[in-house]
Amino acid sequence: MPETGFPEVNRIIHEPARLAILTVLSACLSADFNFLQSATGLTKGNLSVQLTRLEEAGLIYIDKTLHSRKMRTTAELSNAGRIELKEYWRTMKKIQQQSASQVG
Repeated sequence: MPETGFPEVNRIIHEPARLAILTVLSACLSADFNFLQSATGLTKGNLSVQLTRLEEAGLIYIDKTLHSRKMRTTAELSNAGRIELKEYWRTMKKIQQQSASQVG
């Protein structure tokens, strides 16, 4: 019997700005703030807020260090973040397959 509802989507990850950040971080060991801003197109304020939310959710680690008398912020995906992001993509694939089977 086919499923009638969509699987639950992780709302922390599903938000477009956070998904963009996590996708960039999944492709590298870590990234600094300026690179993330350039890669995602987010404003400094929005990027800062989204990084904080992702860190609070345990999906990323943030490191702030003094570099040439300037604060340098870097972020990296946590193990939990990698697992949750993979699960997110599995859920999205499942939704896609369910939609295709209901149409066809």
